[in-house]
Amino acid sequence: MKKKLVIFGSDDMGELAHFYFSNDSAYEVVAFTLDADFIKEPTFCGLPVIPFAQIVEKFPPESHDMFVALGYSKVNAVRKEKYLAAKAYGYQLASYVSPKATVYAGTAIGDNCFIFEDNTVQPFVNIGSNVTLWSGNHIGHHSTIKDHTFIASHVVVSGRVTVGEQCFIGVNATLRDHITVGERCVIGAGVLLLGDAEADGLYIGQASARSAVPSSRLKKI
Repeated sequence: MKKKLVIFGSDDMGELAHFYFSNDSAYEVVAFTLDADFIKEPTFCGLPVIPFAQIVEKFPPESHDMFVALGYSKVNAVRKEKYLAAKAYGYQLASYVSPKATVYAGTAIGDNCFIFEDNTVQPFVNIGSNVTLWSGNHIGHHSTIKDHTFIASHVVVSGRVTVGEQCFIGVNATLRDHITVGERCVIGAGVLLLGDAEADGLYIGQASARSAVPSSRLKKI
């Protein structure tokens, strides 16, 4: 018999969590939950949406686990807040690790992690709790990703890197080896980080400028 799971969140992240847990895990998703002020419809994905203040009564933690399916709003602070609130209610927080990800046996992974397909997590990596690794990342050997961090797609984290709590790392960013990223740093899309980053740092990549030549003048495309 599958374990029962309640998902906190009913937007795109909640729908993705429902899809992945329903298709590739030992869980049966039975309900969604949100703070009452954010509930727009009584059902989502064909399941009831219960106010968070009532969730313990209707889907008690003795018989249900929970997954907090939220993004990186306010540098992950919202997801952290709801993660801690779910734990305070007594819930075990489920993690999802795609069977299509390469994660070696014995890798330390905390609770409420969301690890998508095509991630490569090398040996001796330590992944904290409430961490999201979107698809296609490389997490190098002996690296540590601390709690409440969100890593977008196709990021390269080289060997022996430490990423602090509540960081956001954007698409196609590259972190060289043996560096430390302080907590609550935002590393934007396409950034190349070659040294340590102090806490609360903001690193923004350079966007490509539009050429003065219009596409209609290209002859070989």
